Amino acid sequence: MDAAFTAEQDEIRRTLRDLLTKHAGPGEVRAAVRTAEGHDPALWHRLARELGLPGLAVAEEYGGAGCTATELALACEETGRALLPSPLLATAVLAAPLITALGTPEQRAELLPRIAEGTLTATLAVPGESMAAALGLTADNRAAAWAGGGRAGGIQARPDGDGGGGWRLYGEADRVLDGHSAGLLLVAAHTGGYPRSRTLLFLVSAGAEGLARTRLTSMDETRPLARIELRDAAARLLGADDGTDVCGALADTGSRAAAVLAAEAVGAAAGALERTVAYVKEREQFGRAIGSFQAVKHRLADLYVRVEAARSAAYYAAWDPAAGPLALAQALEAARIVAGEAVQLHGGIGFTWEHEAHLYVKRAAADELLFGPVHRLRDHAAGRAGLFGAVTADGPVRGVAV
Repeated sequence: MDAAFTAEQDEIRRTLRDLLTKHAGPGEVRAAVRTAEGHDPALWHRLARELGLPGLAVAEEYGGAGCTATELALACEETGRALLPSPLLATAVLAAPLITALGTPEQRAELLPRIAEGTLTATLAVPGESMAAALGLTADNRAAAWAGGGRAGGIQARPDGDGGGGWRLYGEADRVLDGHSAGLLLVAAHTGGYPRSRTLLFLVSAGAEGLARTRLTSMDETRPLARIELRDAAARLLGADDGTDVCGALADTGSRAAAVLAAEAVGAAAGALERTVAYVKEREQFGRAIGSFQAVKHRLADLYVRVEAARSAAYYAAWDPAAGPLALAQALEAARIVAGEAVQLHGGIGFTWEHEAHLYVKRAAADELLFGPVHRLRDHAAGRAGLFGAVTADGPVRGVAV
């Protein structure tokens, strides 16, 4: 394994960092989250037009750059450093890989070029608040619990009945990332009734009949969340109902998404640490900068080690997505600890709404609620590795040797 980045990868990081430094400072971020979209549309289109960000990992035949998860992880590390609110995660990390994996040739040709050029944003909507389980990060997603079961609950799908191949969806999804503004929803729903219940993915356009979307008040304003209500909403099946392994595609997407999320969390942790180091160099007490005190130096050194260890894990996971969930656990833990210490080391100003330190705390907490928690990520990864014994469809069997 060659751990060195290529010149092109370094250029992606440098160019994006320069652009975000100029156009995504704390003031711009605060203004962006208060827009109707929850992000700055002009900056998003600029990132798409000038850097091709949403199409980094989209195949060249669909207008993308044809890069790997590594390039996408490096880009998200920089957006995480700036706490940039954007549809990048929902569109390029969650939705686009599922369309690539499950979509028909016609669906890929219709949707992926628009995603790559930034004119179409998309997101994944799953029943309830079960994103981590649906992606196979904290549980076996082949179990029916996360999707609501086949009799009732969750989101149910039935054929339209008009002979045109359409579908109707009924149910509700909470905490859908960018769900209020996405132009396309990939909705996980049950079909087949109780005896032959199975989970499939459906395409629901933003203006579909029977669709209602409500933006929620979220802990982290830079991660806009929405409630999706489907009342016999018109939908199209993603792919073909031919026995395709939808849960397997969700789990594969989850592993790659975890690697990218880990890099983004590392970026957020590094951003908080950099701001803290700059502050302790300026803040004086007893006639000298507090950064010169040995106790402060030790705390900062510990934080630096945490960030660098998490960065190494995230970079490895970008190369080997199977390590994504464990890397995500380490990165989320590092982000939480670094953000908490950043508030402490900033002193009184760190506890105020006017300072950006609290934004890093909220990002760390909200990401763990949405994609974790850390102990569940580690427990599931350890169970899959057989560290606790045999693994069944319901999870690890404790105390059974393998």
